[in-house]
Amino acid sequence: MALPTLTPEQRADALAKAAEARKARSELLASIKAGKTTIDKVLAKAKEDKTIGKTKVKQLLMAVPGLGAVKVSALLEKAGIDAERRAAGLGDRQRGALIDALK
Repeated sequence: MALPTLTPEQRADALAKAAEARKARSELLASIKAGKTTIDKVLAKAKEDKTIGKTKVKQLLMAVPGLGAVKVSALLEKAGIDAERRAAGLGDRQRGALIDALK
């Protein structure tokens, strides 16, 4: 399937929207890393907030202080969550299992 041809204005709008999304995601991850917000609060808002919802769970967990790649992989496996899963795609049981595993 061929990509649609965009006018220069449409392309500029799309690029600006993508840059804004990246900035919002970066600020979200920085707030988790700094301890300003907790992962359970973030996951609770995943369904309503597009920025959170489109962020991969692995990225969110990697921002938690004290968690590295090995611990995050183990947590995801224990909770039965695919590494590529996005936050909005988590079910209630998966979200609960993940939060319990973090305690």
